[in-house]
Amino acid sequence: MLKALHQSSITSLPLLARGKVRDMYAVGDDKLLIVATDRISAFDVILDDPVPGKGQVLTELTEFWLNKLAHILPNHSTGIDPADVVTAQERDQVQGRAVVVKRLKPILVEAVARGYLIGSGWKDYQRTGSICGVALPPGLQQASRLPEPIFTPAAKAEFGEHDENVDFGYVVNQVGSELAEAIRSATLCLYSEAAQFAADKGIIISDTKFEFGLDEQGQLHLMDEVLTPDSSRFWPASEYAVGISPPSFDKQFVRDWLETQTWDKTPPAPRLPADVLEKTAAKYREAATRLMA
Repeated sequence: MLKALHQSSITSLPLLARGKVRDMYAVGDDKLLIVATDRISAFDVILDDPVPGKGQVLTELTEFWLNKLAHILPNHSTGIDPADVVTAQERDQVQGRAVVVKRLKPILVEAVARGYLIGSGWKDYQRTGSICGVALPPGLQQASRLPEPIFTPAAKAEFGEHDENVDFGYVVNQVGSELAEAIRSATLCLYSEAAQFAADKGIIISDTKFEFGLDEQGQLHLMDEVLTPDSSRFWPASEYAVGISPPSFDKQFVRDWLETQTWDKTPPAPRLPADVLEKTAAKYREAATRLMA
């Protein structure tokens, strides 16, 4: 099994932040080194046991999608080899799992596109008949395909809290109508093209979230991770059915196992058995292999 990286320890660059999965370092004033570790979170708690190879899968898939979707709008890529910005002793920490990106001004809204009725969207629909203020036809079931993809933004929560679904008006109030429209348009365009591509590979992208930022000229860029099992729901088309929550290419093994434990969903989480980690790693790898084949 691959050696897992729970946390990077690069000392040649200033550490800026550690997220649930990514560690971020400054490269000069205008670039960042982002290291995708093998950390995994469930129920907004970072677990002590990393999933070997997960960071490489997330990085490889993101780079794949950034290249494929670059004609829609600019992205954060610089093309700089991460090995060139760290010391020789630190290169094993960035191998295959890090990128050097433009330092952008992040837009603090989760840009979510949904093509199917699942998760928090399904709960909202059951309660109100709409998601994030977007009215939907009556009579839809769990996992129903929507008449067309919809933009359902979320307010970015404090670390460890749940993002909160909001309506389009919230985005307008945060960034102004022109930029809000551009974000909505880009989100739906990116999702639609990716969903069609994935469908040809036998994978349904139920929903996904994008992150956007602005450069110094105010131009909108796609940034952070893109269309990975961490930021999206990928379903095998062969196992899709309406009325159930289809199996997904992500950390479902971890969530399902944790649900069987006596745990109040606050840190520390139970330690994960080796077979759960192995099955989860295999699911991440399978998604990447099928999409990039």
